[in-house]
Amino acid sequence: MKKIRMVAVAALTIALLAPGIAAAAQIYITNYASEADAKVYVTQYKSEANCIVYETDYQSDNDPGVWYYTKYKSSARASIYYTKYKSEADLIVYYTKYKSEARCRY
Repeated sequence: MKKIRMVAVAALTIALLAPGIAAAAQIYITNYASEADAKVYVTQYKSEANCIVYETDYQSDNDPGVWYYTKYKSSARASIYYTKYKSEADLIVYYTKYKSEARCRY
């Protein structure tokens, strides 16, 4: 099970941070875990996060860890499902107020 999670985290990270992409990671939030590319748990502690995420209002932002939420699944690079349980998450994120702190750790 842990190996599956590591593969999912790696695949999502590659999809979100692929080099040469000139736009923020476009994320679609789904209400169904089965539809998602990854299950995401939001933590209150920066130290336990795989990704420190900065939410942007601009698609053109192209820094690592910057997420832009789209209304349409067809225009998203990844779809995520927010879970209440850290144990079932593929990716643990911490939301920051500062764009300069945004990054992902593996």
